[in-house]
Amino acid sequence: MNFKLKLLKTGLVSLITLFMLNPLCISQVKNGEMEIHIPPGEKIWSGVIKDGHKMPYSEGSRFDFFANNVENQIQPLLLGSKGLWVWSEEPFAFEISDNKIIISNAKGEIKSGHSGNCLADARKYASETFFPASGKMPAELLFSKPQYNTWIELTYNQNQADVLKYARAIIDNGFDPGVIMIDDTWQEDYGVWNFHPGRFPNPKLMMDELHGMGFKVMLWMCPFVSADQAIIVHKILKNKGFLMMKTDSKQTWEEATDPAMIKWWNGYSAVLDFTNPAAVQWFDGELDRLVKDFGIDGFKFDGGDMNFYNSDALSMIPATPNRQCELYAQFGLRFPYNEYRACWKMAGQPLAQRLHDKNHAWEDVQKLIPHMIAEGLAGYTFSCPDMIGGGNWVSFLDNKTMDQDLVVRSAQIHALMPMMQFSVAPWRILDPGHLDAVKKAVQIRKKFTSRIMELAQKSAQTGELIISPLEYFFPNQGFEDIKDQFMLGNTILVAPMDKKETSRKIVLPKGKWLSDDDKLYKGGTSYTIDVPLSRLPYFVLQK
Repeated sequence: MNFKLKLLKTGLVSLITLFMLNPLCISQVKNGEMEIHIPPGEKIWSGVIKDGHKMPYSEGSRFDFFANNVENQIQPLLLGSKGLWVWSEEPFAFEISDNKIIISNAKGEIKSGHSGNCLADARKYASETFFPASGKMPAELLFSKPQYNTWIELTYNQNQADVLKYARAIIDNGFDPGVIMIDDTWQEDYGVWNFHPGRFPNPKLMMDELHGMGFKVMLWMCPFVSADQAIIVHKILKNKGFLMMKTDSKQTWEEATDPAMIKWWNGYSAVLDFTNPAAVQWFDGELDRLVKDFGIDGFKFDGGDMNFYNSDALSMIPATPNRQCELYAQFGLRFPYNEYRACWKMAGQPLAQRLHDKNHAWEDVQKLIPHMIAEGLAGYTFSCPDMIGGGNWVSFLDNKTMDQDLVVRSAQIHALMPMMQFSVAPWRILDPGHLDAVKKAVQIRKKFTSRIMELAQKSAQTGELIISPLEYFFPNQGFEDIKDQFMLGNTILVAPMDKKETSRKIVLPKGKWLSDDDKLYKGGTSYTIDVPLSRLPYFVLQK
């Protein structure tokens, strides 16, 4: 049974009215906070993707969903290993303390309860009730072939000649064409969504050649408008109210005269206000023009982070930073070829969600699996674990610091995830032995592509996970804290190497498991196995 909490705002204080319908989830209200009892032995996950490696949470863990997506997707959701779930349509803060979940700063109604007696039961109830599957999925090519992003190779010098050189090298080095994403600086400026005439002298010719090679092409986009674009800012966008407006405590949106200047990773810019239908129409028109004029297949929608919607910036219709982030995600629904890194809610929708940029470091490699697990549990099942070898371009400025083993192990982790994305060119930075190991990982993915596609299509219909923690299909057997293995579907256990080592411990649930090297293992125990550089260990549950 479930209970509901209704939040009634009185001045600045949110009063909580509690309807107790579940004796197993004893709650109380104290000093404007709500306390949810955690039954003995129950462990807690949340929809904070960047916290994945911290889950299940330890004592003292906390997070505030309001205006805080920490560079990645978040979902206002808590799940427990014995069926507990907590949800709100609006942001709230939580803390794990003394066998309780303490809820505070709630901006809307909190709902909670128990469903079944395991993590899978709680997740299924939450998915079906609060973020049901849409019946649609992103473009199949995002799953069926590796993706290629030009960011690490070209960074802030995206140009026609080098984009084509990169695409040709993909095929010349024995990789299949797939989706290629042309990243930031293909455009004249932020808000001026034309191919830069100096760097892209004939973009239509480039597009024709890329399509001819078998690629689908996505362009990087963002909701910013450069402060240098006086004509656009002052004559077009500002006068029509398309932008978030600067204000002081005495001004309203109607009274504001200047766009708010927002600090982001590329400096200061104005930002579009998507509560304004005219701004939505303008941005839609820019996207449609690129599709019509150049044959663009889709877009990588970057930015949109909640922290870019400052408290001193006004929108046409009052909206939280969370809501602005959610409104930005609406554009991706129009294009099967899409990608987001920052998102609020929108789980169950046909949006490709990528992890935030990881460093070229083993510490970050070890976060790939738990962060991807968190994405799936939160409802973002169509997900990609950043870029192989890392997506932080600063890490690649000095090739002398490259760790070739890390690139291989990163590729192996990607290989049996929902999506697999290259950016740094492995043929440029790897010796022949390491390059062959990466190619072997791609071949393993080919072996399981039909299974990945089957799971993705099922997820589009039911919301079910594509990858999951062992705890999901083998509950209450002590697997909650395993963060370096995952399940692909309910029968394939994947145990990649995420350290600079050549052996590792694996834990197998009960049953008989056939390994990638054709050895039969009895489950219900652990083993230490050899993992040479070219091996990606996986185990298939035998009927």
